Amino acid sequence: MRKVYLDHAATTPLREEVLEVMLPYFSQHFGNPSSIHWYGREIRKVVEAAREQAKALLGGSSGSIYFTSGGTESDNIAILGAAEALAKKGNHIITSAVEHHAVLDACKSLEKKGYELTVLPVNQHGLVSPDSLAAAITDKTVLVTIMHANNEVGTIQPIKELAAVARQHGVLFHSDGVQAVGQIPVNLDELGVDMYTISGHKIYGPKGVGALYIRKGVKVRPLYHGGAQEEKVRPGTENVAGIVGLARALELAVEEQRSLADTLLPLREKMIKGLTALPDVTLNGHTSLRLPNNVNISVDRVEGESLILSLDMAGIAVSSGSACTSGELEPSHVLMAMGLDHQTAHGSLRMTMGRSTSEQDIDYVLDVVPGIIERLRAMSPLKGEGGKQNVQ
Repeated sequence: MRKVYLDHAATTPLREEVLEVMLPYFSQHFGNPSSIHWYGREIRKVVEAAREQAKALLGGSSGSIYFTSGGTESDNIAILGAAEALAKKGNHIITSAVEHHAVLDACKSLEKKGYELTVLPVNQHGLVSPDSLAAAITDKTVLVTIMHANNEVGTIQPIKELAAVARQHGVLFHSDGVQAVGQIPVNLDELGVDMYTISGHKIYGPKGVGALYIRKGVKVRPLYHGGAQEEKVRPGTENVAGIVGLARALELAVEEQRSLADTLLPLREKMIKGLTALPDVTLNGHTSLRLPNNVNISVDRVEGESLILSLDMAGIAVSSGSACTSGELEPSHVLMAMGLDHQTAHGSLRMTMGRSTSEQDIDYVLDVVPGIIERLRAMSPLKGEGGKQNVQ
């Protein structure tokens, strides 16, 4: 049976080139970068070289890179740390309705502590309007956090325009770029963001390591205490092998971003065209302002979980949304925010391609999916004429 992996938004396989540079730091180069003797000093050089490399690759000359355990920790440091550091200035936070739960839950935890939270709506494509952001900012607003690209539907936000609105009002702007890096060009100086999150395992790097970019002059309070590592922004002995792997993965991701996009875009369009040609199958997200590897559809009168399990039995690995919420019974908050009804949102399917995806993989999916949908609809208690139109 053919095996097709279409869940690269959840995680990517570690590249051989990345593993190769990591291996020595599990054994012979074992020093603690905080030690002042030779073993430690040599490792400190490696960590700092990786830091400078990451900053240069992301175009973040106006700030610094701080290594973390991953995207979730980076998001939490940015949101909770900045809010607490600016508590005397104000207590108003702004985010969007389609954020990853690492952002939404961090914001909601602040709300429980007495902060005011504004959750901006999105249009049917999943886009946040810069005008709605401007209207929501008050004299108490201290932070705006809006993701660069959505992890479920792939919609790319107008981050440069949104960051400019925040800057005009003297408000900090953070963006979760976990899904964007390696898929679209990212230059932090040009985007004008104050903080930006990345994760290793989304770009063919190791799990358990990420980074947070913080513009010079921006203060954040650490989430916990216990050491001077990462300038006390993220105390704790650094994951040296992970950091080395992250830097190498980021280097390869940036170098190959355009060629990968050129490869994936026609595959994405072939997948979208083939799937939306089926009865009552609609595309979710923007048709053009979307990640080159992302296809998200809703299948009327079919449960998403049934689709996933049926495709899995056919050797095709997909998801219904964020891997972090795959055990949830509730429909996607992203799709609900975009205006889909409960039933339609429950019938969603996310397929995200990667470096190994071939045209033969797409052909196989397009060959298998129609029969699965037909079979599941015949079994489904959800009846109706459908007739939904594709979102353009």
